[in-house]
Formats: sequence, C-alpha cells, structure tokens
Amino acid sequence: MRPLRLDSLELFEDVVRCGGFRAAALARGVSSSAISQSISVLEEALGIRLLNRTTRSVAPTEAGEQLLEQLRPALHHIRTAIDDLNQLRERPSGTVRVNAPGPAADHVLCPLTFEFMKVYPDVNIEIVSDAAIIDIVEQGFDAGVRFGNQLDQDMIALPLGPALRYAIVASPDYLRRRGRPDAPRDLLQHDCIRRRFPGGTMVTWKFEKAGEQVEITPHGRLTLSSAHQELQAALAGSGVAHLFEDYVRDHVEQGRVVELLSEWKQRLPSWYLYYPSRRHTSAAMRAFLEYIRNQRWCPTNT
Repeated sequence: MRPLRLDSLELFEDVVRCGGFRAAALARGVSSSAISQSISVLEEALGIRLLNRTTRSVAPTEAGEQLLEQLRPALHHIRTAIDDLNQLRERPSGTVRVNAPGPAADHVLCPLTFEFMKVYPDVNIEIVSDAAIIDIVEQGFDAGVRFGNQLDQDMIALPLGPALRYAIVASPDYLRRRGRPDAPRDLLQHDCIRRRFPGGTMVTWKFEKAGEQVEITPHGRLTLSSAHQELQAALAGSGVAHLFEDYVRDHVEQGRVVELLSEWKQRLPSWYLYYPSRRHTSAAMRAFLEYIRNQRWCPTNT
C-alpha cells in the first residue's frame, strides 16, 4: 500500500458532500483536476475504488459508503480537537458557512455579517443564497436562515431581524394603463408578476385586514424566481409585484413604484438563524451567535 495522506480523506468527504469534483473544488478554491488527482491517489493507496464517476454525477461505491460511515465521526473529532485549541487564542478564527434565502441574505444577514467581520477579523464567512429547504448538516453548513415555522425541532433558533411584511407595488405607468385595485381579489384582474419556488410550486399572496384573511393565486404572463427580478419587472411596468418591504421602501419613497392595498398587509414572523443542537459549535460560530444575540431584536435585549 502506498503512503496515505490524511488530507485526502477530507477531500473525499468534500467530494461526496458537494456532489462532485467541480463543486468541491469551488468550495476549496482549487482546480477540479487537483481534487480528482488527489482522489485517484487515495484510491490507489487503498487499492479500491471509492467513487463511481459518470459525465453527470459522482457517487460513492459500496466501499466508499463504508469508509464515509466511519470517516465522518473521525473527522468531526479531529476538527473538534483543533477548535478546542482555538479557544486558547485571544481572537476566534475559522469559517462560518450559512445557507439563507436571498431576501434574508440581502437585507439582514449580509449587513450584520459585514459589521461582525470588522469586530472579528480572523473569522471567515461564507453565505450561500438558496431558497430551497435543505439539510444544513448534510450539506456542510454551520447554520441556516428560514422562517420560524420551517424549522425542525432538533434545531436551536435565534431571531434574525424584526418581523416582516410584504408590500404590493406597481409602477405609475402600469397603474395609468390598468387602474388601481381596491381589494386583494381585484388583483385577479391584473397582470401579476408571479414567483416560482425552487421546488416548483408557485407563490400565493396572502392578505389580512381586521381579522379577515384572503389568499389568492396570482395570474400573469411573467413568472420569475427571485425578488430582484420581480423588482426590476415592477419598475419596468410589467405588472404588480409582491415583495418584502425592504426591497421596495426606497423606490416607493422616490415614486418609482406605488404601494397598493397597504391596509391589507399581513404581518409575518421574523427570519431565524438556526443551527444543530447536537453538533459541536466552533469558536468562530460561537462568536457569530453571540454577536447576533447582542442585536436589539433578540429577546434577551428587549
């Protein structure tokens, strides 16, 4: 057996977790060929194939699955031991990886992170914007951001920002052409800018006024997949948009779009940062969590 490099075992775990050489290489900031070569050397050293490779996917073999089953706890213990030494440093270091929907990343997580990094210059932050519901542990994230009602029971959650509300907006040009809706169901006669979730379902629009709740499935010629695209479409006069207030506040104040049905706004829970309750928390992650707890919106500070 050829000499075995322990770092190649971690590379192997990364390739399986990321779903391929390219994704693992992007996460590590190296070339795909370098990752592939390291795995080939590992397989040669072990004398057994660990991965089944096709042009479209990479998946562990039976031997690879067996190795991973024992490898993951071992790597976790190694990382924990290294991070325990990190506690002795005057300043926390390391990397915090967070998965968050675009709106949460744009308006809450990114501004908070920028300030956090000024206070903790040795901590690296990676934010991945993704609206899909994922297993953050399986995907290698330290934390995720979702609404409170989307969290699993074995997760610890911290409020991330104040309560949220949607705004219905359209450009002055669109309203001159199509008129202004007086009630939520009037929107069914308008050209609404629709949003499709990553899983394929369409976003419904919910309203509330004096205890009355209304939910509609909007109709329209344009279907998009991000809030930024919806805002661009509304500014261009393409229809009526349904967006978080944070996206449209400045544009409403400057008259680029007009807010509609403001008395029908439904109050939503805040975003929550969540992380596993049964997982070792690194020094960098602990510093990040403490920074969030010290924000004005956290219950401990109210």
